[in-house]
Order: sequence, then C-alpha cells, then structure tokens
Amino acid sequence: MRRFFIFLMAGCLLGAMNTVYGQEYTHYVLINTNLGNMKVKLYNDTPNHRNEFLKLVNSDHFDGTLFYRVIQNFVIQGGSSDSRNAPAGKHIGYGNSAVIIDAETHEHHFHKKGALCAPRQPEDVNHFRMSDISQFYIVKGRVWTDEQLEIIEKNNNIPIKNRLKKEFYVPRKEELARLKKEDPRAFNELLRDIKQKINFEYSLSDYIEFSDAQREAYTSIGGLPDLDGDYTVFGEVVEGFDVIDKIAALKRDENDRPFTDVVIKVEEIMQ
Repeated sequence: MRRFFIFLMAGCLLGAMNTVYGQEYTHYVLINTNLGNMKVKLYNDTPNHRNEFLKLVNSDHFDGTLFYRVIQNFVIQGGSSDSRNAPAGKHIGYGNSAVIIDAETHEHHFHKKGALCAPRQPEDVNHFRMSDISQFYIVKGRVWTDEQLEIIEKNNNIPIKNRLKKEFYVPRKEELARLKKEDPRAFNELLRDIKQKINFEYSLSDYIEFSDAQREAYTSIGGLPDLDGDYTVFGEVVEGFDVIDKIAALKRDENDRPFTDVVIKVEEIMQ
C-alpha cells in the first residue's frame, strides 16, 4: 500500500510540474559549454521526448559529454555517453546507454536553425524511425532561396507522381482511349477513379510541400529542409544562436569531431 502511495504521489508531482494554474507549463533547459550557453525551450506536444530528455538532464546524463560531431552549415551533435573523457582522435558517437522511444514528428516543428532534435539509427535497422533521446543535435543549416526550396519540392515529388502514374494510369491507358471514343461517360468515371487513387496514395507518401512558416524560416535564419519529417524536433534554441555558430565553425578531424573539445553540461531552469 505504501509503495502504491509513493508511485501515486510521484505521478501527481510530474503532472503538477507540467501544469500551472490550469495551463501547460513550458520547460526550459540551459546547455552550458566552454564556448557559451544556449537556452532551449522544449515542446509540450512532443511529451515523450520532453519527459525522457528531462529525466536524463536531471540525472546528469549529459554532463561532461561532448559536441562530438560538428559540421558547418549542417548540425552540431552531442550528448553521447562514450564522448565523456574520450581521448583525442577516438571515433565516438555510439554511446553505451541508448534510450529508444517512438518518433513524435509534427509538420509545424521543422529543422530551422536552432531546432533541438533526436538522432536515430538508419532505417535499414530502424524501420519505424525511433529516436535515441540519449543524445541530441542542434541545427545550424544554411539560408535558402524560395527557388531552391521549390527545387527540393519538385525533386522529391515528381518521382512520386511518376511512380503513381505508372502504377495506376499506364495499365489503363488503352482502356481509357477506347472508352473516350465509345463511352465518354464511362471514360470520365474511370478517369476520376484513377485520379482519386493517385491522389490518395500521394497523400500517404513522403511528399514535400513547405508551409509559409517553413519558407519564412528557411529563407531568413536558415535550416535543413531536407531532414523535415525524418527526425523528431522536440525543442528550439531561444537564446545563444551565436554559440551554435561558434561550435559549427570549429576545425575538426576526419570524423567531424572538433580538435577543441566542447564540453556539455545541461540543467533544467525555471521560468
């Protein structure tokens, strides 16, 4: 009975921490480094990532780890447990305490500069794109033009449309040509049915259509539109964008590890 009471109290406490005066509380963390600090807001609509990340933060999991993978105009990645006290030149990043959770992707959370994201194993061994929340990456990215974003959309979407056309339209092409001459009404019905199937399958595909918010961000502060939908974005930097730039600009070895160690300490901060 006492154990049940303790578990019940712990659950109530966690719920109280996430709700203040009937409104959902917003959690923030401070990522301290020897090159400066970044204040990060965690999203409430990715609750599993938020909660698991905070558990790791409050158990000091990230403290003493490194930003071990740094690529200018791409990302700064850190937090892996095997980066702690790693000697120079050691290939790191696999960790020994992975925390795997289901993805929580949302269209309105995307890879703009400063986005806090969860890495994952490749799809050939991770079919459901599950996240490893035991480490994280922050987007540096680059600034894009509207024309470049349109090219990304076309390069992604046109092959999808061509595949669906080949699957649903081409096999019925001769039948459609015959019906167009012999029975226009049947022709229209069949054509409408084919278009509906193509549109439905397209809606389920990995097509890309950038929103106004994405276009605004990618053409101003920059980011990585190519990664949208593939990884969970569960927070964003709200202060310390210059620190992202400093870390991303560091010289690095052939494994993209900076020659200068960037040591991490993460703490939850109250607003």
